Amino acid sequence: MPIDPSKALGAPIQGGSFRWDRDRVILYHLGIGAGDPPTDPNELAYTYERNLKVLPSFGVIPAFGSLGGVGQVPGLQFNPALLLHGEQDLEIRKPIPVEGEVETRGKVAGIYDKGKAALVVLETETTLKGEAEPLFVNRFSLFLRGEGGFGGESGPPAGNEAPNRAPDGTVESKTLPQQALLYRLSGDKNPLHADPEFAKMGGFDRPILHGLCSFGVVCKAVVDHALGGDTGKVARYQARFAGVVFPGETIVTSFWREGNTILVAAQTKERGTPVITNAAITVRG
Repeated sequence: MPIDPSKALGAPIQGGSFRWDRDRVILYHLGIGAGDPPTDPNELAYTYERNLKVLPSFGVIPAFGSLGGVGQVPGLQFNPALLLHGEQDLEIRKPIPVEGEVETRGKVAGIYDKGKAALVVLETETTLKGEAEPLFVNRFSLFLRGEGGFGGESGPPAGNEAPNRAPDGTVESKTLPQQALLYRLSGDKNPLHADPEFAKMGGFDRPILHGLCSFGVVCKAVVDHALGGDTGKVARYQARFAGVVFPGETIVTSFWREGNTILVAAQTKERGTPVITNAAITVRG
C-alpha cells in the first residue's frame, strides 16, 4: 500500500477531548514503574493522591487517541502490524495539572522516505478547556515498515548525540514481567504488547514493552536523579526509540548535563542493547 505524500502531508488527523483525574495519573505512573519501594516519599508523590505530582511524560496520554484515525488519512494506508514508534518529541508549555479536561487537534507534519520504510510525523496540540494556548505539543514519529520507496526526502539527521565522556549519572529501572499489560490500561491497546501471536506477526518472539512506556521510565529516572524530583522543570523531552524492551528487563538510563540541556541514553541491562538514543530534556529556566 504505497504512501502518497501529495495527499497525506498536511492532512488533519482525528483529535478529540480527554479528561483525567488523580486516579488516571496514578495508573499511568504505576504503568511506568513508579511505586517501588511503595513507602518511599518520592514514590508516594507519584502514586498517592495527597501531594500528587505529574510526570511530564504523561503529556503523551491525552494526545494518544489522536493516532487512532491515522490509518484513515488519504494516501497513508499501511499494515498496523508493521508499525513501530520511531521518535517522540514532547513540549510542555505549562506544568501538567493532576486533573484536567483538554481538546487535541493534529495534522500530518512530515513524511520521509527511509527506503524500506516510511517515517511519518504527526503533530498534535493539546489545550486545556477554556484556554487558548496549548498545554503541550506532541510530535509522534511513526516508522512504517515496508512503506518506503516513494521517492521522498529521507528526513533530517539525528541530533542530541551523547558526549564522549562518562555520564554524570546512571539509573537502573527494573520493569515488571507484566509491565506492558499494566501500561496498556493508559490507552495503548496495540496487541503487539500483549498478544504473542500478534507479536510474532510483527517479527518478535514475544510481546514487547511499549516505546512510550520506556519513554516514561527514562523520564522518571532523569527527573528523580538529575532534577531533584521537580517535574515542573521539564520544558521539552525528545527521544529516539532505538530498540525494544521485553517486560521484566532492566532499563539503564545514563545522562549528561550540558547547560540547560540534559542529554540522555538508555539500554537494557540484560542484553546491553540500546533502548532510547539521541534523547534530550530541556530544563525550564
